[in-house]
Amino acid sequence: MQPDEILAMTEAEWLGLADFLDDLTDREWRTDSLCPGWTVHEVAAHVSMSARSTLLGTLGGVIRARGDFNRMVATEARERAARFAPAALVAQIRETAGSSHRMPGSSPFDPLVDALVHGQDIARPLGRVRRMPAAPVVAALEHARVSRFYGSRKRFRGMRLIATDLDWSAGEGPDELRGPAGDLLLVATGRPAGLAALSGSGVGRLAAAL
Repeated sequence: MQPDEILAMTEAEWLGLADFLDDLTDREWRTDSLCPGWTVHEVAAHVSMSARSTLLGTLGGVIRARGDFNRMVATEARERAARFAPAALVAQIRETAGSSHRMPGSSPFDPLVDALVHGQDIARPLGRVRRMPAAPVVAALEHARVSRFYGSRKRFRGMRLIATDLDWSAGEGPDELRGPAGDLLLVATGRPAGLAALSGSGVGRLAAAL
């Protein structure tokens, strides 16, 4: 896939997420997301940084978090949520939707993964449906399933993944995971919420690993 194709899909997903967020009520912004300990507001604050991270800023944040990357990201999200109201965060997401800038060390596919997965982190606890189009979800899944960052290369070892809503499959092994591509993407990025829609001999082993 060409870089301009990835960027175009990513831009469309960010703009769609901004429209989705714009429709939320004040109560929904305060609701807990699928990310443990994070509200919807904090997830939105986190994704607003997707095209704003710098190498120096990231290194400084990791040092302040004593080398804990996840703690750094969580602290940054909470501080940014306290600083910016929902409308300001939505505007920021729209402003950078078409940017090719991304977090240092990340792949061109990672912003696409972020837009899709964080959209579900927000939508599912609210009981809202946020559709994931076929081409973007397949591109994100192809990347995430072998990514060391998400831990899915180890998690899916010895498993064949089969989408039940698309003509897509990948991986090899004695175990199978079957389900909608979007739910396979959720478990590829460490979200147990995707397990409920999956079937196959690999489900038990995967559940133990999440």
